[in-house]
Amino acid sequence: MPAPRPMTLDALVSAFGGESMAHMRYLVFAEIAEREGFPNVARLFRAVAFAEQVHARNHFERLRGLDIEAKVVAGAPFGPGSTSENLEKAIRGEEFEVEEMYPAYIAVAEQQGEQQAALSFRWALEAEKTHAQLFRRAKEAVDRGEDLAVDGYVWVCPVCGHTHVGPEPPGRCPICGAPGDRYARF
Repeated sequence: MPAPRPMTLDALVSAFGGESMAHMRYLVFAEIAEREGFPNVARLFRAVAFAEQVHARNHFERLRGLDIEAKVVAGAPFGPGSTSENLEKAIRGEEFEVEEMYPAYIAVAEQQGEQQAALSFRWALEAEKTHAQLFRRAKEAVDRGEDLAVDGYVWVCPVCGHTHVGPEPPGRCPICGAPGDRYARF
C-alpha cells in the first residue's frame, strides 16, 4: 500500500502520538482516582485508556512500515491533579479531539483520497464523543463527593474504541458494527 500523502501522513502521526499519550495519561489518572476512593471513575479511566490504545493502534496500522519521523501532538494539559481536575483535563482533551483535531484530519484525509485514514479518524471521533460524555458524568459525581454510578461494567469495542456502560455490551458496535461479544469488559 502506498504511503499516504504528506498532510494525511502528518495527521496520522499526530493522531497516533495524541492517542498514545492519552492512553498513558488516563492510566495515571486511574491510579489517582483509585487512591482518592473513586473505583468506578478509575475503571472508566482504564476503559477509555484501552479505547485510546485502540485508536492509536488503528492509526499505527496505517503507518506501519513507513519511514516517518516521530512527532508530538499538543493537546490537553498533562500534569495530574485531583480526580476532579484530571476529569476536567480529560474532558478538554476529548473535546479538542472532537471539535478540532479529528474534523481537520478527516477533511485532509478525504481531500487526499485516503479513505482508510479517514475511516480510522471517523471511528476515533465518534468514540471520543462518548468519552467526553462519560467523563462529564464522572466529574459531576466526583464533584458531589460520589463515585461514578456504573450499572454493570464499562465495555470497549476493540475495533474502534466505542465505550459503553451497562450490564452487557451492545449487540453490535454502533460505530463500526463489530459484534458485541468482542467488547472488552472493565
